[in-house]
Amino acid sequence: MKNIPYLLILSRFMTAFVILYLGYYVGESARQPILILMYFGLFTDIFDGIIARKTGISSEKLRRMDSQTDLVFWLSLGFASYFLNPDLIINEWKSILLIFIMEALCYIISIWKFGKETCTHAILAKMWGLSLLLAFTYLIAFQKAGWTFDLAVILGLISHIDVILIIMFLPQWQYDVPSCYHALKIRKGKERKKSIFFN
Repeated sequence: MKNIPYLLILSRFMTAFVILYLGYYVGESARQPILILMYFGLFTDIFDGIIARKTGISSEKLRRMDSQTDLVFWLSLGFASYFLNPDLIINEWKSILLIFIMEALCYIISIWKFGKETCTHAILAKMWGLSLLLAFTYLIAFQKAGWTFDLAVILGLISHIDVILIIMFLPQWQYDVPSCYHALKIRKGKERKKSIFFN
């Protein structure tokens, strides 16, 4: 059981490369398989943390591995969406660039301040992940951007601002911080509490 969280993270990492392959080399006929793999990846993301906590192996190493794998996984879906819908993605390049800049800022600020990448697993970031799931479903299955894409961009911007504030408020690096409010409480010396939203 203690190996299962690592295997789930590894499977999500490998799934990302399969998604890239299908999007680039297979094309149109790969839309349904990519969607299935996307939801499979979400399933692994939910249960790796649940099982890790139940077995008592949740650690900094595991959480950092999970966080970086999430980044690779969502990037693979972004590139696959471009391969399948280049015109739609190009039309939204300004919004996409904004999200990439915000993501880069989170890493730059965290590495500059703590010497480590960010690993907050914040609540707003999880909400953004769900909006990405919806946006990619519409992009890949229905070849539409629309309100689902706009929602993902808005939540992405808000969640990245939250992460940046978490980094700025924290006196020292730590993982699994639910929000900038919790980071501020930690800065003031309040006891850190785990959130049920962590996975």
